[in-house]
Amino acid sequence: MATHHLIATLAVAGLGLAACSNNGHGGVAGVCKPFTTAANANANGQTAATSLNAPGAVAAPAAAPAGDPAATLDDCLHRWSYTLAASSDPANLVAEASLAACSEALSAWNQSALTTGNAGGAVQAPSLLTGQPTNPILEHHGFAQGRALFYVVQARAGHCAPPSAAAASKP
Repeated sequence: MATHHLIATLAVAGLGLAACSNNGHGGVAGVCKPFTTAANANANGQTAATSLNAPGAVAAPAAAPAGDPAATLDDCLHRWSYTLAASSDPANLVAEASLAACSEALSAWNQSALTTGNAGGAVQAPSLLTGQPTNPILEHHGFAQGRALFYVVQARAGHCAPPSAAAASKP
């Protein structure tokens, strides 16, 4: 069962890598995902997180996307996974460390699920992926684990540069 899960994860990561575009961050063309910054988010008329849990950040985090704690978590996982990807530890351990660094963002997303009128997040329904009973909290955790692993593998495969501490600390 674990082998099938690993194969599926790697296949999804490979498809995701094939869909990426070149971002000019010094990695392999078409593999690295650019980091969200306040400047490029504001150009699109949105505010995005730029330094929540960012490595080396000294300033307060930039405002997160209004009402989108999932985007804040994704940004945190992206930053930490790229930063820790240079570690010689296995990718799954690096992904776990990235998820641990982003536990506050995951908690915020889970908290939002508890207040959206779904009986405190306790609604059990079959997973659309596995058919097993699940709830929003379990699905958030599974998403975060998968996304962290994907970003670690992406960063390693593309030799992607981590976010710069200077850029991450600017509001």
